[in-house]
Amino acid sequence: MRRLLEFVLTLMVTVSSIAITQCRVTSTYAATDGARIVGERWLNTREVDLSVASPALGRTGRVRLLLPAGWSRSAHRSWPVLWLLHGGFDDYTAWTVKGNAARLTAASGAIVVMPEGGRCGWYSNWWNHGHGGPPKWETFHLTEVRQLLERGYHAGTRRAIAGPSMGGFGAMAYAARHPGMFHAAGSFSGADDIRYGLIPPVVLGVNVLAGCGEIDWQRIWGSPSAQRDVWRAHNPSDLADRLRGVHLYVSCGSGLRGPYDTARLPDPLEAATYLVAKSFAGRLADRGIPATVHFYRGTHSWSYWQRELTAALPQLLS
Repeated sequence: MRRLLEFVLTLMVTVSSIAITQCRVTSTYAATDGARIVGERWLNTREVDLSVASPALGRTGRVRLLLPAGWSRSAHRSWPVLWLLHGGFDDYTAWTVKGNAARLTAASGAIVVMPEGGRCGWYSNWWNHGHGGPPKWETFHLTEVRQLLERGYHAGTRRAIAGPSMGGFGAMAYAARHPGMFHAAGSFSGADDIRYGLIPPVVLGVNVLAGCGEIDWQRIWGSPSAQRDVWRAHNPSDLADRLRGVHLYVSCGSGLRGPYDTARLPDPLEAATYLVAKSFAGRLADRGIPATVHFYRGTHSWSYWQRELTAALPQLLS
């Protein structure tokens, strides 16, 4: 009987510990607009998911963190921060589930931040026909999440940012729209020139329709012609001069079969993105803005984006 009671007590303590680890709530600090962390779920000793009550989104947003060795809540120091943005149709878990980010960044010495960006969010405060309002992804990331991490998780002010596809656009757009916030930026198969002919509006429309079930894709930046100033204000290529001094990494596949592909047919999405990425790289070169550029045979897929992150990490973390 004694052994049975000891077993039951041990089991209760273990279950209680797991519950605390999985559901800990932290709300003693807030962002300037009132955003708060309302949930903290530890997946292991390094990986933690946050739930953020976000006025910018009008709902709860999610963020996954990878914390560096030696991190503790009671530390009297800060750590550099690497933001990894996800692409369209993906979510905040993509870099750990598909991109092997935990292993690739294990020795980085940085807090790795992987925020929810919406399946078709495009890392922007949506124009919404001139009315603004949610979703305000840019505010969610660069005001709310940034401040909460600085105030509660020892995130420092040395920052780098990278992402694939829609996330590659987000990385370059954020770095250009907020000069000095990011010291390095990487775009893998990113739509970095959203005013390059008809390709970006078509890709945007398909992404919004298929990813969010939203027919009105012009809610994001309006019409490419009538609201051209809004498009320019979000276009990394138009904002290229603001990227001067940022360590840049730009890569994209041609859409043709590469070393990680089994299908023989070309990938039309990567082929279209290739033209857009080449346009952006050309703009940087024309403006005399240094960048590491890598164009290769390959498709729009995580196998290549893992490889590109591996290649870009020394520059991002330098």
